[in-house]
Amino acid sequence: MARIVRFDRLGGPEVLTLHEVETGTPGAGEVRIRVDAIGLNRAEIMYREGGYFYEPVFPSTLGYEAAGVVEAVGAGVESLAEGDPVAVVPSFLQTEYGTYGDHVVLPASAVVPRPANVDPVRAAAVWMAYVTAYGPLAESGNVRPGDHVLITAASSSVGLAAIQIARHIGAIPIATTRGADKKQRLLDAGAAHVVVTDEEDLPARVKEITGGEGVRLAFDPIAGPGVETIAQGIAPGGFLVVYGALDPRPTPLPGARSYPALTSSTYTLFEITTNPERLRRAVAFVNAGLASGSFVPVVDRTFDLRDIAEAHRYMAANGQVGKIVVTVSHQDTAS
Repeated sequence: MARIVRFDRLGGPEVLTLHEVETGTPGAGEVRIRVDAIGLNRAEIMYREGGYFYEPVFPSTLGYEAAGVVEAVGAGVESLAEGDPVAVVPSFLQTEYGTYGDHVVLPASAVVPRPANVDPVRAAAVWMAYVTAYGPLAESGNVRPGDHVLITAASSSVGLAAIQIARHIGAIPIATTRGADKKQRLLDAGAAHVVVTDEEDLPARVKEITGGEGVRLAFDPIAGPGVETIAQGIAPGGFLVVYGALDPRPTPLPGARSYPALTSSTYTLFEITTNPERLRRAVAFVNAGLASGSFVPVVDRTFDLRDIAEAHRYMAANGQVGKIVVTVSHQDTAS
């Protein structure tokens, strides 16, 4: 038997319940994984609450990331074999697959080998964060060595990954946080500068840091009216990439009346993870950084699978710096 997390209505963390089900058999193009760790993401809160970009189909499982070992492979799967240590890359809809469980069936295209030096907890904290940051900062070619990069809401797992990727390519990361309590932790994580937005004028501080030039790229998960303020700190010819919608209010086109030399775009990692060639490059880039030690996933706290609701409550409180990971015990379950 397997244990999986399901919910049958929209709501708070209390709607998440653990169920015993028959262990799934992988079909063509699928694999079954014994899950050892699960990475949590803000997207899963939004999905559970009905605020994500697609709606759950009940009863629904959820989850985009995990790490573990391949238990079985379906027909046509040649790149993976039983016993392989692996991690899961978000590239599927949660209405079709989910990672919240101890034995889960997933598309083989979403499963990648796990480097030998990366344990399951850290592996479960990698792919959503690093691939999300990889696209705009590394693959696009828009950020060059010596460029300043503004990373808002930088204490998230994606923000911390962006700091590391910016450093890796020789750029200068400027992090933002609302409160001063996270400032030192962001500096310790590699940010060259930290702007506390509840206390400082963001455009003025950015101009001061960059010698009046502004940043080459701003990487923002918040959206909403605040993009107007962010855009004031971007250099002419620079880029604003919005990859989330933490602020549900409408997002204006920054500086629409003044026609600044600014390229604004939205982005999700699915642009990469659903394209085999782009995903191949992303996996190579991230695994190289993991192997060299340039990329070190930051794990804030771990919870047991039985405490999944509490893990969601903790994530919703916004106090973490880095990834929240759920660990899975197999002592009382059969393989």
